[in-house]
Amino acid sequence: MSDLLQPIRNFFTALKFITKGGTGYYAWLAFLAMLIVYGLYSYITQLDQGLIVTNMRDQVSWGFYISNFTFLVGVAAAAVLLVIPAYLYNFKPIKEIVLLGEMLAIAAIIMCLLFVISDMGRPERGWHILPFLGTMNFPASLLAWDVLVLNGYLAINCIAVFYVLYKLSYGKEYKMSFLWPIIILSIPWAVSIHTVTAFLYNGLSSRPFWNASILAPRFIASALCSGPALMIILFQIVRKVSEMEISNTAIFKIAELIAYAMGINLFLFMAEFFKEFYSGSIHLAPMEYLYFGLHGHSNLVAWMWLAFIFNLSAFFLLLRPKTRENFFTLNMACVMIITGVYIEKGMGLIIPGFIPGTLGEIYEYGPSAVEKSVSMGVWAFGALFFTLLLKFALPVYTGKLRFKASESGD
Repeated sequence: MSDLLQPIRNFFTALKFITKGGTGYYAWLAFLAMLIVYGLYSYITQLDQGLIVTNMRDQVSWGFYISNFTFLVGVAAAAVLLVIPAYLYNFKPIKEIVLLGEMLAIAAIIMCLLFVISDMGRPERGWHILPFLGTMNFPASLLAWDVLVLNGYLAINCIAVFYVLYKLSYGKEYKMSFLWPIIILSIPWAVSIHTVTAFLYNGLSSRPFWNASILAPRFIASALCSGPALMIILFQIVRKVSEMEISNTAIFKIAELIAYAMGINLFLFMAEFFKEFYSGSIHLAPMEYLYFGLHGHSNLVAWMWLAFIFNLSAFFLLLRPKTRENFFTLNMACVMIITGVYIEKGMGLIIPGFIPGTLGEIYEYGPSAVEKSVSMGVWAFGALFFTLLLKFALPVYTGKLRFKASESGD
């Protein structure tokens, strides 16, 4: 019995590390907690008064919440960009940090689920889609597919992360015989979570802006830009505030892979842009609204051109080794990619799908104060979860915390 309880005691021993830190660490936690409380207050207001406190209406029924959800699915899927070189090609510099990418994927998926819940008018009825408790309508329902792939990907990354940490906590090498099937499964699963998200839009035939076969490849390409760009910035912060060593070789290799992914993303964008504008059909209206305005409505025009300029500029910065391996221009490119893809894949994807409406109406949507504060709360929760997960994992990962092998029962 003692051997069975020992891993649990070790877990709580490691958990104590999340309470240890300097003034900056506690200030960061307090700041995130404040945003979470404010977001929770706004969400309670939304639950009490209904979705009328948002700016979503019948004409535009998806908004800021689903925009953030779509972007974060890409962040989660981007972990595959580290998994492939780390495990399949045994590239040591990236293999040493792949766990951080998987932890980011866990935090991103949790935020995805929170954004979906935030978008529900009656979240207490969500159990209707759960297996066994409700009716999933699987495999006919794409929503059921989305529930399965998101939760499945969350489980895969949790198993991989905590198995590796468990082995390292005893100073042992993790067994590839156990990890290999999880890795092989995680690669297509990472692609599937964003593919199914794209199919959710593809399946709405009355929305021509989304009804394009190129949407899923564009989702994957942009995910392999924004997610790794966020990782590069986080890696630099982690090695600055902790004892973990992250080599420049790993960071520069990830930046190089982002450049290739952004090249594909821009090519797919230009193919779609050409198809819409050269054909000049009635289905051009959503794209015209995005980039040139439609009948005097142009809320997103400046944002979309900013996103395009950012993505194009970042592509050229990362394509050249000289600027890719300079941390000032590298970080500038990463910020531009995160911003550009967030705009393009968020509001720039969701809103034009509803414009013009089925009755020809143009309703210019913009998120309300409630939507912004709830979203800010979700992002703060994700940042808090990732921070605490890092504080829990880094002592084990760096070798600062080790348990006696004889206690493992292994």
